[in-house]
Amino acid sequence: MSALREEFIRFAVDCGVLRFGEFVTKAGRTSPYFFNAGLFNDGQSLGRLADYYADTLLQSGVSFDMLFGPAYKGIPLVAAVAVSLAAKGRNVPFAYNRKEAKDHGEGGVIVGAPLKGKVVIIDDVISAGTSVNESVGIIRQAGATPGVVLIALDRMERSGKDNALSELSAVQEVQKAHGMPVLSIANLDDLLGYLEKAGTTEELERYKNAVKAYRDRYGASR
Repeated sequence: MSALREEFIRFAVDCGVLRFGEFVTKAGRTSPYFFNAGLFNDGQSLGRLADYYADTLLQSGVSFDMLFGPAYKGIPLVAAVAVSLAAKGRNVPFAYNRKEAKDHGEGGVIVGAPLKGKVVIIDDVISAGTSVNESVGIIRQAGATPGVVLIALDRMERSGKDNALSELSAVQEVQKAHGMPVLSIANLDDLLGYLEKAGTTEELERYKNAVKAYRDRYGASR
């Protein structure tokens, strides 16, 4: 686990964005942890989150020309990441989409810079891949190239329902379907690494064992 990944997990826990307990996921599973990026809801925490996105993107070495944020969660994320990148010496344009086309003013579904070149899709997590699939279609329709997806946390778990689990995670399915990488600031392995290092209190030990059991049951092949 890199220093950036470990620091991000600790930051998410401190902000109450990453929580432990019992939570029902969209797939109907009872998860021992829950990550809600919408709780980065003030200027300071959003700014720090954007820095983690920007640093992850720059450290990856992938080439890109602009950023795209899918509505709705991707809208504040893409704007904040663009500001962070500019502060780090990489000033790039960004755009996002509306859920419904506007029939007055500039019209259309795209707000911001014209989509062109190699585009980074900025999102919080990938659950079913729906917003990424829609984003890829929008970007390609505009004549641009979807180059990489950048998310905050990769849950690294198999998609589908219990009686029809895929061998691949939602992230792996996106990579396979669109032939492009998915980068994450951190992933489930990093979360487990954090729990291993955080201490040996009874509560943390219970969380660690619960997360390990969840990964053993639902974890995707690496």
